[in-house]
Amino acid sequence: EDAFEAVAACLASAARGEAENFPVIREALGEGRQYGFKSGIDRAGRLLGVKSGGYFPGNAAKGMINHQSSIFLFDPDTGKPVAMVGGNLLTALRTAAAAAISIDRLARADARVLGIVGAGHQAGFQLRAAAQVRKWDRVIAWNLHPEMLAKLGDVATEIGLPFEPVGLERMVDADVIITITSSPAASLMAAHVAPGTHLACMGTDTKGKQEVDPALFSKARVV
Repeated sequence: EDAFEAVAACLASAARGEAENFPVIREALGEGRQYGFKSGIDRAGRLLGVKSGGYFPGNAAKGMINHQSSIFLFDPDTGKPVAMVGGNLLTALRTAAAAAISIDRLARADARVLGIVGAGHQAGFQLRAAAQVRKWDRVIAWNLHPEMLAKLGDVATEIGLPFEPVGLERMVDADVIITITSSPAASLMAAHVAPGTHLACMGTDTKGKQEVDPALFSKARVV
C-alpha cells in the first residue's frame, strides 16, 4: 500500500513537471553483469536520491537474487544525506506498483485476462500488484525457461487465480500484458498482441535490452 501511494504521487509530480529522472549511468562488466546509477529529484515530495547497483546473473546459483542495489536519499536543499536503504525489496515493490498503477489508470475496464512475459524474481511481485487493482479471471504466462513458471503459478494459486503456462502466440488471449525480462532481443512480437491490449513493459531499463517488437510502437498510444 505504501508503494502504491508513493509511486502514484511521484508519477503525478512528474506529470506536473515537478519530478524528473537524471541521465542514467550504466556500464557493462562482462558476463552479463551490469552496474550503474539511477538518480532523480521529486521537488513536490522533497526527495533527492540515487540508486546504485545492477544486475548480476550469476547470483541465482549462489542463492542470491540477480538484482542488487542500494538507495541513498539526500536533503534537496543542503545535499545532506538522510537515508541509506537496501534497494532489492524496494525496487521490487516500486516496479510492481508502477505497472499496476498503469493498469489501473489505462487498461480497458473489461480486461479479464492477465498475461505475464517473464518468470524471474520480479514476476511474482508484478502478479500480486496487478491483482490489487483489477479482478482477473485467469493468468497466462510465458518464460524463455518454462521450468521457472511453476513458481509464478504458485503465486497465482495463493491469490486464487487460475494459471496457465502458454506459448507466446497465446498472448493474444490477454487483455493486459506485463513484460518483465532482461532480454537483449524482442520476444513479444506484434502478432502476439491483440488490438486494445494494455502493455506494461517493465524489464527494458537500459540500452542493450529489448522485450517487445518495435512494430508495436507504431500501433500503440505510448504513455
